[in-house]
Amino acid sequence: MPRVDDYIAACRLAREALAPVPCDRIRARSGLAFEGGRLKVPFLDRVYRVSCPGFEFADDVSADAPIPLQEQVLLLHYLAADAPVAVAGDWVAYREIPGAAFYFAAFVKRAVDPLKKRFGQDIAGFRQAAARLNGAVVEAGDAAAEFRVLPNVPARLILHAGDEEFPPEAAILFDRSVGRILTPEDAAWLAGMLVYRMMRVAG
Repeated sequence: MPRVDDYIAACRLAREALAPVPCDRIRARSGLAFEGGRLKVPFLDRVYRVSCPGFEFADDVSADAPIPLQEQVLLLHYLAADAPVAVAGDWVAYREIPGAAFYFAAFVKRAVDPLKKRFGQDIAGFRQAAARLNGAVVEAGDAAAEFRVLPNVPARLILHAGDEEFPPEAAILFDRSVGRILTPEDAAWLAGMLVYRMMRVAG
């Protein structure tokens, strides 16, 4: 389990990697708006302002609101993706992301299992939570929603409800292009952040 020091170090390394890259290039390849020297980063139910250069985070609503270090690391890694990547429109399971096999158990524990446990018997709650995070309804399973978590990183949550005979099942799909934008570890973190935000807004 990473420690706080590990996240701080990861943020520092990401900022160092981003430092020589022109802000216009980062804006163009990330698909983010650039206003007043800051990148506007919508992320789930929050909007962050990230200085460029410097890459320091502030919440768009409250400058004093804490911003989780894990989210900062993920978003800095997204900003550091080398080139603009078009969404392919081809959905794949986590295992199909190159290099993901090593992190698969952590992905299931961090994202798939909590999704099943919280919403497997609560399809209505899943739909309500998805709507609160601007998820678009898609036709799959007993309930499914697609989220544009970041401009170039869509994800789908698919839920199969449990009953007296069968336990609930869930799947989390990514656009095939995700492997060119995020590492498998980052993709697993992103999925977990999405699921836990769903759980939070569901109450």
